[in-house]
This record gives sequence, C-alpha cells and structure tokens, in this order.
Amino acid sequence: MTIGFSSATSVRSQLTQKPIPSKPLFCFQDNFRTSGNVVSWAASANYVSLRVGSRKLEPLVKLSWVKRRGIVRCATTEEMEAEKSSIEKDVKERMAKTVENVRSNFNSIRSGRASPAMLDKIKVDYYDTPVSLKSIAQVITPDASSLLVQPYDKSSLKAIEKAIVSSDVGMTPNNDGEVIRLAVPQLTSDRRKELSKIVSKQAEEGKVAIRNIRRDALKAYEKLEKEKKLSEDNVKDLSGDLQKVTDEYMKKIDTVFKQKEKELLTV
Repeated sequence: MTIGFSSATSVRSQLTQKPIPSKPLFCFQDNFRTSGNVVSWAASANYVSLRVGSRKLEPLVKLSWVKRRGIVRCATTEEMEAEKSSIEKDVKERMAKTVENVRSNFNSIRSGRASPAMLDKIKVDYYDTPVSLKSIAQVITPDASSLLVQPYDKSSLKAIEKAIVSSDVGMTPNNDGEVIRLAVPQLTSDRRKELSKIVSKQAEEGKVAIRNIRRDALKAYEKLEKEKKLSEDNVKDLSGDLQKVTDEYMKKIDTVFKQKEKELLTV
C-alpha cells in the first residue's frame, strides 16, 4: 500500500488523491490485506501511526528520507517484546549475581564464629595449577570456634597449609598429617569496628555495580528508541520499571549488609 503524504495538507485529503511521483511517499513494508477501510491515522511532526481494520501498526514510526522517496518499516510487537525481554532478563541476572558476590565477600570475612565460608577465597597451588581450597578439600566446623580441613588427596596437605598461611584469614594452621585444624580467634572490639567498615565499603561497591547495570539498560532502551523500535513514551515507562527493579536489588544489598554488620558487632 503506497499513500501520498505531505505535511502541508490534511491526512483526509491525501487519502482521496492519487499518488504524485514528485512528492515523498510512504511505503509500509508489512504483509496484510485491507479493503481500504482505514479506521484512523495519527500524526505528529515526523511520526505517524496507522490502524487498518482491527490491526494497529506498531508504534510511532519515523519517516526516513532517501532523496525524494521515504520508506517506513514498522517494528512488530513481537520484535519489540523480544528486545525488551532480553534487556530485562540481562538486568535481573546481572543484579542477582552482584548481590551474590556481595554476600560471598561478606561470608569470607570472619566474625568470631567459625564458618567454612571463611576459606572460600583461598587459592591452593595444586600441581602447579591455582584452584579453590573447597574444590580439593572438605571444610567443616566441629564447633563454634574451629575449622577442620580434610583434603581429598592427602598429598595436597602441605600446599593447603602454605596457602592458608599466605592468606589474610588470620589463622594459624595445625597440620597433623591427616587434616588441618584452624582455631578461630575471638575478635577485639576495634577489629570488629574495622571489619564493619570493610563490609560497608563492599556493600557500597555492590550498589555502584547495580547502578552501572541500570545505566547500561537505559542506554539499550535509548538505542531502541533511536532505531524506532520504541517510542519516547515506551522508554519512559520502561525506565520507571527499571528503577523499581534497581530499588529492589539495592534493598537486598542493604539487607545482607545489615545482617553481616550485626554479626560482626555482636560479641
């Protein structure tokens, strides 16, 4: 369907005139049948939307001029939904991963009570390959103030002991040739406050990461707007939804931070 259109005349008059080759033309590239029953047109500046019968061509599309001929391709609803869903999925996955990273960092900070997570960050040089301690040994807590490291391969005991000594966990390993025992020292009041500042900084870093993910999503929406796959109103609505998701994950970081802070400051 090709319809002559000029900003200097009304839409109604254009629908009754024959196309004039010397003027710009609309060319809607889509597969549909119509008996000419055009229910409604909407136009604003260089943007138009068209409803044919019960079907609406989505959404506000912009004329692209090529010499004296213009071509408009209307993005389908399916295409737009696919783009939006992809961005939303990526945002939630990245934000959830950020929260888990923050939680993992908190778990690796000892609070005076024994926890296997205290050794999560330790890397062991196992046959000239750096691997995580928990991948080559089982870490258990026989009581609230000690850890027990049981290697799957006893020949790795020396390497594990060396890795613990070189780490910043602040515990001295006791290797009896079968297992490694670690006594978890009680924290002083000053050390608790110092660790509280560390987790506060890590929580803020997590929030910065969340805000960066939000920024990336906004750029993706703006790109779709430039490509005419989304209208300005679409982008405003999606930005509002994105802010709600951002606030949700910010609260999750606040929750894990408060839990860790309470754990650190409780004697």
